Amino acid sequence: MQSSADALMEAVRAHETLILLVVFALAFGESLAVVSVFLPATALLAGGAGITSAAGMNFWMLWLAATAGAAAGDWVSYVLGFRFGPAVASAWPLSRRPELLIRGRAFFERWGIASVFLGRFFGPLRCIVPLIAGICAMPFIPFQISNILSAALWAAGVLAPGHLAVMWFVS
Repeated sequence: MQSSADALMEAVRAHETLILLVVFALAFGESLAVVSVFLPATALLAGGAGITSAAGMNFWMLWLAATAGAAAGDWVSYVLGFRFGPAVASAWPLSRRPELLIRGRAFFERWGIASVFLGRFFGPLRCIVPLIAGICAMPFIPFQISNILSAALWAAGVLAPGHLAVMWFVS
């Protein structure tokens, strides 16, 4: 068992750049419109943070990669909504789950700019609210401020427990 753990730690150390790209991609997919529903990225990131911390990877680099990925995913979702407008509702899989857009729109109309920040922390809303913000032509700068701040807090919240658990048990 120990030799497997040692081999895993060595692989992590040998491929730090690749791991940062994977963290970026997972956070991006977790925030991208619709993809988030099918990708268990939060669980993978939380568990992966413990493994990478045990291998000695820099937490702040992981956090930066996850923050950038999450913010990029929301930004792409916003652009898709802005570009295609309400027509996105007819695209699969949204056409099969219209209630997601209805609930996302109601949430956005109730909370405005705060919905982009708050939506990041609520499962299906995470990938729908930025799309709705684009459809509703929310101003870009307020969207990005809320997007980046929420991405930074979300990344810390997802990665920190695994990192802290390793620090707690290893020390």
